[in-house]
Amino acid sequence: MSIQDIIEGKKEWRAHMARVKKLPQDYQIVYKEILKYLFKVGPVELTGATGLLSGIVDLFEEGAALGKGVLEVTGSDVAAFCDELINDSETNADILQETVEQEVIKAMKKSYG
Repeated sequence: MSIQDIIEGKKEWRAHMARVKKLPQDYQIVYKEILKYLFKVGPVELTGATGLLSGIVDLFEEGAALGKGVLEVTGSDVAAFCDELINDSETNADILQETVEQEVIKAMKKSYG
């Protein structure tokens, strides 16, 4: 990744976050929680995440324009909303689960070998 790519990425991120800051307060709060959730368990490949996150902002902007509350847009279970968005992507949780399973298999082979 070149310095130019990094600079462009930062510009895109700042523009993206400027859109978020224009949303009503309840939407901003839920958006920030979605970010936390996605960064913990979300897609491993974050290159497409700006598209995903922009899509969420688009959805939120539309909901706000219609006068809907944020939970009317996402549903009351925001984590389930996130899970649905990333259900076809490999997640950090998937990798952790695979790692644990492999370690258990190795340990069992050593013990019963």
